[in-house]
Amino acid sequence: MNTALYYALRSRADGNYLAAQPDPDATQRYLLLFPEHYDALSYLNTHAQAAASKFSVESIGKSQIRGILDRWQFQGIGMVKDPLIPRIEFMSLAG
Repeated sequence: MNTALYYALRSRADGNYLAAQPDPDATQRYLLLFPEHYDALSYLNTHAQAAASKFSVESIGKSQIRGILDRWQFQGIGMVKDPLIPRIEFMSLAG
């Protein structure tokens, strides 16, 4: 049984996940995932302090990622390696 957990930021207003769009001219969006709960909070407090209260941190099991990507039409994930800089590793997930 794989119990790996990741953490995502989700809007309290409309339920949308925080996503990255590395190429502003493309429509590809990547679900931002954090390895730890506190990394997600650090990211918010560093880069969106005024909007921090509008998001909640949601835990996501590894087995749930594919369903979220499909439902919300994300092309892959952006794993946040350092929330302060930020350093993000983008990965497309093959079908």
